[in-house]
Amino acid sequence: MLSITVDWTWTWWVFVVLAFDITVRILAVIIVPRNRRPTAAMAWLLAIYFIPIIGILLFLLIGNPRLPRKRRKKQQQINDYIRGTSTGLDMGTLRPNAPEWFRALVRLNRNLGALPLAGDNGARLISDYQTSLDEMADAIRQARRYVHVEFYILQADAATDNFFRALEEVAARGVAVRVLLDHWANRGKPKYKETRRRLDAMGADWRVMLPVQPFKGRYQRPDLRNHRKLLVVDGRVAFMGSQNVTDSTYNLRKNLRRGLHWVDMMARLDGPVVASVNAVFLSDWYSETDETLTDEIDLFSVEAGTGELDCQVIPSGPGFEFQNNLKLFMTLLFAAREKIIMVSPYFVPDEGLLLAIQTACQRGVAVELFVSEEGDQAMVYHAQRSYYEALLRSGVRIWMYKRPYILHSKSMSIDDEVAVIGSSNMDMRSFGLNLEVTMLSRGAEFVSQLRAVEDQYRALSRELTLDEWLQQPLRSRVLDNLARLTSALQ
Repeated sequence: MLSITVDWTWTWWVFVVLAFDITVRILAVIIVPRNRRPTAAMAWLLAIYFIPIIGILLFLLIGNPRLPRKRRKKQQQINDYIRGTSTGLDMGTLRPNAPEWFRALVRLNRNLGALPLAGDNGARLISDYQTSLDEMADAIRQARRYVHVEFYILQADAATDNFFRALEEVAARGVAVRVLLDHWANRGKPKYKETRRRLDAMGADWRVMLPVQPFKGRYQRPDLRNHRKLLVVDGRVAFMGSQNVTDSTYNLRKNLRRGLHWVDMMARLDGPVVASVNAVFLSDWYSETDETLTDEIDLFSVEAGTGELDCQVIPSGPGFEFQNNLKLFMTLLFAAREKIIMVSPYFVPDEGLLLAIQTACQRGVAVELFVSEEGDQAMVYHAQRSYYEALLRSGVRIWMYKRPYILHSKSMSIDDEVAVIGSSNMDMRSFGLNLEVTMLSRGAEFVSQLRAVEDQYRALSRELTLDEWLQQPLRSRVLDNLARLTSALQ
């Protein structure tokens, strides 16, 4: 009798497990692909099918690539306000004879991100790391009304001491200092406690962005990041680009041990486009604080800048319905006629972007890609490498910035008149999970500045050839391909 009971119990548990497994697989097929790219859906299904318990837990934790509904609603309110407020305003004199594709791209950006194209702007690129920090400090010291600081990583250390002293000086004069920094990127990192104490001591009004604080009722997918880097002073001058406010080693032991230093680029802006950069800050401030600041700041009271550039700011991220930055890059790639130069430390394209690059090469466009020879994030580094063979076979020239430096700048130049810079990498994380900000610029004088920086990068890089790449050992290819699969989990 005992043996019969044991057999029956065992059969019952087998039945339960099989029923659970089948139910999970059926529900996964119904739930996972909904409103998700086929590659991302397939990656999630594979994870759930082959490692069901871990796959299900991961999907429940990070399977929703969008911000909470309340935050998305706020973003829509902000877009409606910006679009209504800026319509019909004089945003400077635009350059004549813009090609039709550029005008169409501006309309696309306006429809998706709400911000207008502005003329009469000045822009100067700063490619030296410490010089950028010091020039931002100099601009802060000129503040009379307010300083808006928003950086993915913000650390008070020896390299940024001048920046923080400038904030302390203007705060002591009664200037409003508002600061935003990403919660997860700074929490638990070196200098975080010192940074908070210094912000408190100066009297800054500071908040963390996208906080993961479930016990305080503040929670969203924990790997969503606000990756933007920008500074606005009195609505007159702005800085934006790829650089965080921290030492070029990020003060991390692993970077110090390997001798790694980051190479970045920022742009100093003046003119009507500063209002658009400020609008991005104010939208993030409203999202985190529920404060609009519109009574205090006349957002679109603009003045002509020191140059004649046409500039448009494009915010993107999971608060928007569409992948604004991806659509921008795709349009530029298809519009290019002679030359495309891309700089991206993390280059993990989706199928459409890869196809656009290959198509550009097939049309006879000269395409160059700058990446780092060294990687600081293993999964992204190997996923990126998995695309090198296809790019090289298509005719893309790949320049690898020599170690121990991490080329962290993000830019794209098209022919001789149009370029973009900003915080957005050309990878799936920046397209779908990060809040980013990018600036589109039309004007040969700006492109010539960017070309000069690209020449600096080229002089400090080595070109990767197809023959060299085909000599990669099997273990490297396996790692690269596995990382490529995991990069689609969004």
